[in-house]
Amino acid sequence: MQSVFKNHSSTSWFISSRFWLSLIILLAIFLRVGVAFYLGDQIVDAPGTADQLSYDMLSQRVLAGKGFTVATSWWPATRAEAPTAHWSYLYTLYLVVVYGLFGYHPLLARLIQAILSGILMPWLIYRLGSRYFDTRVGLVSAGLVALYAYFIYYSAALMTEAFYITALLWVLDLSGELGQVGPRQNSSEDTLAKDKHQNLKLTIGLGAALAITVLLRQLFLIFIPILFGWLLWRSYRYQTRPVKPMLGILLGAVLILVLSIVPWTLRNYWAFNKFVLLNTNAGFVFYWGNHPIHGYDFISILPEGGPSYQELLPPELARLNEADLDQALLKRGLDFIVADPGRYVILSLSRIKDYFEFWPSADSGLMSNLLRLSSFGLLWPFMLFGFVVNLRRVWSSEILILYLFVITYTVIHLLSWTLIRYRLPVDAILVPFAATILLTLYARLVQSFTAFQTKPRHFHF
Repeated sequence: MQSVFKNHSSTSWFISSRFWLSLIILLAIFLRVGVAFYLGDQIVDAPGTADQLSYDMLSQRVLAGKGFTVATSWWPATRAEAPTAHWSYLYTLYLVVVYGLFGYHPLLARLIQAILSGILMPWLIYRLGSRYFDTRVGLVSAGLVALYAYFIYYSAALMTEAFYITALLWVLDLSGELGQVGPRQNSSEDTLAKDKHQNLKLTIGLGAALAITVLLRQLFLIFIPILFGWLLWRSYRYQTRPVKPMLGILLGAVLILVLSIVPWTLRNYWAFNKFVLLNTNAGFVFYWGNHPIHGYDFISILPEGGPSYQELLPPELARLNEADLDQALLKRGLDFIVADPGRYVILSLSRIKDYFEFWPSADSGLMSNLLRLSSFGLLWPFMLFGFVVNLRRVWSSEILILYLFVITYTVIHLLSWTLIRYRLPVDAILVPFAATILLTLYARLVQSFTAFQTKPRHFHF
């Protein structure tokens, strides 16, 4: 594979890659805008997009001066007119801004999101692929992301997926720069001033990227200590950047992240008279994901005709507000594990099939099956093979952080609750791995074709 990962630094290659990246981004925008028009100027419960209903309702409540409260009895178990912290505040505010400025037009919110994700996601995956592999991998990765059916579909759904994955790519791109680019050896005053300026830019950039990612999905908080540990290890082991400046950058980024969370923590305390760091959903997820109703085989979506998720909630907890209920359910979920740890292990392993499902299912509609087959269904062999083949580079390059993210994120969902769309951030990070295999296969096909063309032919009459 080494022949594929050659650096092409000539001007012609740079112009060519920039040209092709521009075409890829235009294609990505075109496809995503098309889906936005398909979903239209209304909010419907399309496959895999039920959260749209909640974000739309919340944004209208905020615009009406009702704050972050629900209009009627609402998912997961919040009473009418009661406060909620279950949903991303940042994404709700995005809809508030769009509806507030332009009127109630979900289509416009879809179009803005589709255009932004159509530009940023291919561009960031290009940077990510180029940084952790090489430019050709970056370019192929951008093309794969532009055409990946799941990313196209969710770019127009009024949910956190598109912005969250984009912010995640930004975090990993900046982290790659921190783990890769060392300080200048010259210690002149001018050079030191430039280094300080660069460190300040990286601090603000990383802090903003972390804040956006966490405010869209608080789950990412779990990965931040691993990310920071890797950056400090790179700094100490490979001298990519002195440990002291690295610590300063990370502390500055944490400060920005904390300042972005504190207002919502204060809001939650005012609303619930209880400390809630950001969102009230971990307890619900952990309780439902490990409930004895699953037995030893996880059910990703409870079937119709059986008990609903609300019916699984303990009746004695019904009087609790959303925050108290979330924490009580987290304790009940942990009690399930203590009562039968063996079942928890087997149940967690059973979630693998739901997390990595790539085959059509009778339980899914036509749209869901088409999305699955035309994205993960096509690429997963290349993703898996690339993930395995590139293991040899883990300790010699900064690629380790990509492995740490994929493994950490996967384990979190296998231990709690799994849906296919929860895997999409992992899909994005696995795309460059797939690109390495596709480029290798292409190179070998070209070599075989060239050898066939130049091979002497002997004709016998």
